[in-house]
Amino acid sequence: QVQLVESGGGLVQPGGSLRLSCAASGSSISIYDMGWYRQAPGKQRELVARITSGWRTNYADSVKGRFTISRDKAKNTVYLQMNSLKPEDTAVYYCNVDRTDYWGKGTLVTVSS
Repeated sequence: QVQLVESGGGLVQPGGSLRLSCAASGSSISIYDMGWYRQAPGKQRELVARITSGWRTNYADSVKGRFTISRDKAKNTVYLQMNSLKPEDTAVYYCNVDRTDYWGKGTLVTVSS
């Protein structure tokens, strides 16, 4: 059983930055691929970024060049560095153990002036 807790969300102005964290407990996530997803009001949940156990990464086209996913296996934590934020990045952000039903409860990111 894996528990995931996201943190780091908040209100930020357009062009600003935030760093989200996803702390895992209950089991090591080092052997798993991990993903960050987001869900905006009235929209479906979408994949934002994924990082494999072997450190390979991929991103949604909408965030390429602005967001960076990383992981610290020693801390059992995955991060999402978000730069040059836009109002359309406003959403609840979730982390997920890839191809499982292990999800966190999410952290809200609001980009607004």
